[in-house]
Amino acid sequence: MRQSSYFAPTLKENPAEAQVVSHRLMLRAGMIRQVTSGIYNYLPLGLKVLKKVENIIREEMNAAGAQEILMPMVQPLELWKETGRDAKYGTELLRIKDRHDRDFCLGPTHEEVITDLVRNNVQSYKQLPIMLYQIQTKFRDEVRPRFGLMRGREFLMKDCYSFDVSIDNAKKSYELMQKSYHRIFNRLGLDWRMVYADTGDIGGDYSHEFHVLAETGEDTLIFDTDGDYAVNVEKHDADTCAIPSERLKEAKGIEVGHIFLLEGTYSAPMNANVLGDDGKEATIQMGCYGIGVSRIVAAAIEQNYDEKGIIWPEQLAPFNIHIINLRAKDDDCNNACEKLYSQFKEQNYDVLYDDRDIGAGQKFSDADLIGCPWQCTIGPRGLKDSIAEWKNRRTGETTNLPLGEIPQALVGKAA
Repeated sequence: MRQSSYFAPTLKENPAEAQVVSHRLMLRAGMIRQVTSGIYNYLPLGLKVLKKVENIIREEMNAAGAQEILMPMVQPLELWKETGRDAKYGTELLRIKDRHDRDFCLGPTHEEVITDLVRNNVQSYKQLPIMLYQIQTKFRDEVRPRFGLMRGREFLMKDCYSFDVSIDNAKKSYELMQKSYHRIFNRLGLDWRMVYADTGDIGGDYSHEFHVLAETGEDTLIFDTDGDYAVNVEKHDADTCAIPSERLKEAKGIEVGHIFLLEGTYSAPMNANVLGDDGKEATIQMGCYGIGVSRIVAAAIEQNYDEKGIIWPEQLAPFNIHIINLRAKDDDCNNACEKLYSQFKEQNYDVLYDDRDIGAGQKFSDADLIGCPWQCTIGPRGLKDSIAEWKNRRTGETTNLPLGEIPQALVGKAA
């Protein structure tokens, strides 16, 4: 992509409304723009990263045997009344009426809709187990939307639901999905931790949260430095914990995923039953598994930045390589950059090419702000010796390589 025609309006100054690093840098790098409180436009750069997160999640969901569907954002309120959550959810549930004065809501989550779908289409234990998931926009009318994508009103989420004929089978589905989440967060290249957590508004028997560790996290986690014990502080009981206090450590986390063993929390009140192998009706046992796709983008930045800008993990970077043409009016520089741009694209690398006719200082500043893993700088001085300067954005290390050659650490990491 040529930067001269790429819609990524960068900002030199920190926006006054941005309170956390991710919000500040996403605005400055031209990834998002606010429409109104808690609601954002995703610009090409932001959407590119969002899609990378989506693709990793989708690949692992499919590998686990989950099938992708798409449910509506607008939901009949009568479904929420069946479970009693219309009252429980309170003012975060944005309620609307259609022209016929019928009650609807904008979906903050989809347990009722998916349970209704399954109860109307699954009648026998022979049709189970089944796992269905979607990646879709949600809306929660937050009292105080803040921190950009970390706590917005509209956000992108992956939600998956498992349906089994027995509790034992539901637990197996839960364990399968837990392992899938481990693979997802490892592939995202983030420092994360799974903790035992409260079930909250979703309900169910037990749950686990997945947190990206960052100083700006709103949750406090407690974990054993020598073992598997890890909980949200809300679930930690120091009068009953058998682990010595000197082994326990606190850390701040940003919740980006949450899984629940629901059992019959929704299927029972909504009469989602199947005929069991004994000929008797059995309540379907459920699990639900959420990942905040848009929040992951923000959390990744909270964990990967410096005073100059974003430092993307390679798995999430919008581009592999950022070519910087130091002299856009110099024919030799232009020819060399054009040749490299074509070559890298042919090799399947995702390339951002800064072909703008602006000063070198602003080009370097924008490159560090956007944070692609590798910067390849072409200037008249290096061209005399057919040399390009390569910079590793994370380490800051630079090296000179013959034109067309790429750093060994980048080999095999094409998009």
